[in-house]
Amino acid sequence: MPRSPAPGPDRRTLLRGAALTSGAAVVGGAFVTSPLQASPVRIAEPALHTRGGWNARPPSSPVQVLATPPTNIVVHHTATANSDDHSLDHALALSRSIQNFHMDTQGWIDAGQQLTISRGGHIMEGRNRALPAIREGSQCVGTHVANHNNTTIGIENEGTYTDVEPTGALLDALVETLAWLCEAYGLNPEDAIVGHRDFNATECPGELLYGMLPELRASTMSVLEAKGLQVPPRGQVDPADAPSYPSVPDDEPDHAYYHGPVRGADDISR
Repeated sequence: MPRSPAPGPDRRTLLRGAALTSGAAVVGGAFVTSPLQASPVRIAEPALHTRGGWNARPPSSPVQVLATPPTNIVVHHTATANSDDHSLDHALALSRSIQNFHMDTQGWIDAGQQLTISRGGHIMEGRNRALPAIREGSQCVGTHVANHNNTTIGIENEGTYTDVEPTGALLDALVETLAWLCEAYGLNPEDAIVGHRDFNATECPGELLYGMLPELRASTMSVLEAKGLQVPPRGQVDPADAPSYPSVPDDEPDHAYYHGPVRGADDISR
């Protein structure tokens, strides 16, 4: 799987803040575990806004939940405007807008992604049943990565990051969310955290946010280590070999720049 080069030191400064809030210290530019966090402590669920909080519509069909947990956490950008409105009201309206677009324009049964983070750092539940599934370690099947929806959980990050960087508030919330998901599913950040373009022909999550993935992985690892959690060894699952669900015929054409299923109404990941 392609890995992008590490970005510049200004971005590292932003991401260090997220790790420091979780008990890590920075010594000589490297993260170390604080002695105060030596005992194993579960990663706390981030403060997030449920579907009821943003007045979500019910899905048009039942959302599928699989007992098998996801193997990858996929970072997306919404490819919407880089809004200067960082309020909670804006974030909740964003969730409604995304759901309306996915259901009314894309024809999906619900919002495609499991989680959404606004530029103000507000975290929202996306697809129906996403939060209960995370809490129990199961997989709420979304519609965000064509042919890999059954093995991935998706985070939509508000904005377009082809030539600008996310806000510090968004990055802090993203690291917090990534650490929570890695702990919930027993994932190693170095293997698990990927960008949408790692699976499909798409610009998503934008050149600059994609370039920050190495630091996001490192910051997430620092949060887990600061809590004294045991991180699984790397190399347990190769995402390129993860099966699609339902299986895709060999002659199925590729769809460029496409978040959702490629097979039509028979694909349960709609």
